[in-house]
Amino acid sequence: MTRRTNQAKKEPGTESAPFRVLVVEDIELYAQAIGRELERNGIACDLAHTAADALALAQSASYQAILLDHKLPDDDGIRIIPVLLGRQSGCSLIVMTAYETIQNAIQAIRQGAEDYIVKETSIQPIVRRIFEIQRRNSVRMSGQGWDEHRKDGLIGQSPCIVRVREQIEKVAVRANTVVLFTGETGVGKEVAARYLHKLSAPPGSPFISVDCVALPANLVESLLFGHEKGAFTGAHLTRHGVFHEAGRGTILLDEIGDMDLNLQGKLLRVLETRRFQRVGSVREYPVEARVIAATNRDLLEQVKQGRFRFDLHQRLSVFPIHIPPLRERGDDILLAARHFVDFFGSKMNLQIEPVSPEVQQRLLAYDYPGNVRELKNMIERAAIMTDSSRIELKHLPERILASKIDFGSPNPGAASAAIDFIPGVDTMETLEEKLIIHALRQTNGAKAEAARLLGISRFQLLRRMQKYQLQPDGPKSG
Repeated sequence: MTRRTNQAKKEPGTESAPFRVLVVEDIELYAQAIGRELERNGIACDLAHTAADALALAQSASYQAILLDHKLPDDDGIRIIPVLLGRQSGCSLIVMTAYETIQNAIQAIRQGAEDYIVKETSIQPIVRRIFEIQRRNSVRMSGQGWDEHRKDGLIGQSPCIVRVREQIEKVAVRANTVVLFTGETGVGKEVAARYLHKLSAPPGSPFISVDCVALPANLVESLLFGHEKGAFTGAHLTRHGVFHEAGRGTILLDEIGDMDLNLQGKLLRVLETRRFQRVGSVREYPVEARVIAATNRDLLEQVKQGRFRFDLHQRLSVFPIHIPPLRERGDDILLAARHFVDFFGSKMNLQIEPVSPEVQQRLLAYDYPGNVRELKNMIERAAIMTDSSRIELKHLPERILASKIDFGSPNPGAASAAIDFIPGVDTMETLEEKLIIHALRQTNGAKAEAARLLGISRFQLLRRMQKYQLQPDGPKSG
């Protein structure tokens, strides 16, 4: 293990706290070349040539970025990503490899890596990537940055998302209770898990996320529980697993609905006894961490199909929390869009105004099959595309512009009552107000029925009624 402390004079404009990078690379000359170039530019740098050295340094020092070689002499670099990130909260991790494959890239990203770079003769592409991370951190440290996993990561004020936050806050005081987050892909299950971790785990304790789909069953078992030397072919050294490394922190078992059936039985025993065994050992160790599971699958349907154990489902369902899809959360869509506009404005050092009314209308009309993640990606793209300080319709993806703004099919009586349009006077807002008044009159003030006719949720209707200060004729509880 080589430890280097940067004594170079910092260049103007860098943050007061040193930006420190851990370079994990078994070719010493290559690692030293990267280290010299970083330190020449005022970046502190530590070098490690084995996985064991990297884990030791990650335990004793704080890093803003880690450059991790894919192949190390004592372990697989991708395998130790969750452990490294568990010890380095908020750190950006970049995997370096001599051989690029799609499978390795996907595996690295799933385990938490931010990027995947092919090593070349020149180290400049790798060094430039570190400079980008440093600039991004500098913006965040200026006071304008965002913590993506704070409470308002669960963005919104709709009753369903408020209930999710309340459930998380209640279960946070029950340290050993297993929590199961369910919901479609992209709704924010990991954000919710990190919020629970923040509320319940001791300060500084690790949050380790394991994707149950990313690795074969035998590697997942070793990753979770560790293994003894000689336990299987290639096990040259004894290794700790996630259940050991997490300590009193939090373990998220993501996509647990896809976990191998044999491993499900072993996991059930661990959850029941709060003890685990390394692969190839009979000795038991206590589980101190909270275990959280997440899935986008219907586990009961998986049980019926014989793909998931009924008893494990029962154990995981002690405290289930369902995160609703974005399309069911009404005006939370606009609150989330505003959040992401501010986030990416800060990240890109741009001053971006709130989205235009036309964009808001399109955002509300779309159904978001990718949920919050899709909206986030959409706003990031728009922030990159805009050449002004405002996001306009032209910056949205084609699928958003192609979606129909459907206010529902009116009932038979509604067809005879046309809505007057006055050219030069009416705007989108005045027409929307007229539509709402028309629907309320057609339903005799029944708000739920009026919302159905308009093709929006009751919550959205109430917000628009409040906006236009409308009182339905002959109001009903609807």
